[in-house]
Amino acid sequence: MKAAAAVARWFARTLAIVLLAIVGSTILVRLAPGYLSDAREIDSRYGDAVRAELSAEAARSGTLTHLLSAEFLGWMRGDGGVSRQYGVPVSELILPRLEVTGGLMLRGLVLAWTLALCTSLLSSAARKPSVLWQAPAALLLAVPTAAMATLCLLAGYGGPVLVMALLLSARDFKFLHHTLRKAWFDPHLLQARAQGIRTHRLIFGFVLPSVRSQVCALASLSIVTALSALVPVEVIFNVPGLGQLAWNAALNRDLPVLLSVTIIVALAVTLAGLASDRPGEWRSA
Repeated sequence: MKAAAAVARWFARTLAIVLLAIVGSTILVRLAPGYLSDAREIDSRYGDAVRAELSAEAARSGTLTHLLSAEFLGWMRGDGGVSRQYGVPVSELILPRLEVTGGLMLRGLVLAWTLALCTSLLSSAARKPSVLWQAPAALLLAVPTAAMATLCLLAGYGGPVLVMALLLSARDFKFLHHTLRKAWFDPHLLQARAQGIRTHRLIFGFVLPSVRSQVCALASLSIVTALSALVPVEVIFNVPGLGQLAWNAALNRDLPVLLSVTIIVALAVTLAGLASDRPGEWRSA
């Protein structure tokens, strides 16, 4: 019963987050300057009938109630509504790009965690902390994501996976170094090291199990950080993913597409929060 109640609470929280994302995104887009205007209305290539149709569309989109009802009906139909920019169901735009974005995030996360975990294990095991290990991470943290992507593009070296991996590994390294260093110098581990137990046995038998909950929490934060870097990375490198689609939708005030991407991101963040749950928390809730 306790586990069922925990699952019910999680679903209720997820539903509340999705509803708030829909309402909040709709209000922000509707109140954005120029939402009811369309550049095609002053284009001489369009006739009076087209301009009248655009004006009628703007009038229908004038209220938040109409916008919200239209978006909810689109999701009830299963297609997410019709894109204002492309004139096709949103699902046809989302599904192919979802695979591209998922692959980019997966490769970036794997490479980032490999770099961060290996370097933090080496740096944290030293007796005294060295600036040489901290300087690269601090430098990468000081460079904005868009600037890092632009530099890689201009240099002709690297790509979206490398930029995302460097961004995530720099953030994860700071936390992992501090956490692992504390674990390395616990009294029981110092005694194990003094007895001559091999390093790989110490890492897999003592160090990593002792920081498992902290690493799981950091994993969820890494996913959130990767989601926040999608737009600049995909736009600069011209990756046909969700980030580029959201950017184009924002420029063209394509509310159905923006809401769909927002809901996907909200669900991803909520699911990522499960990674920070301690083992057995669902059973003991």
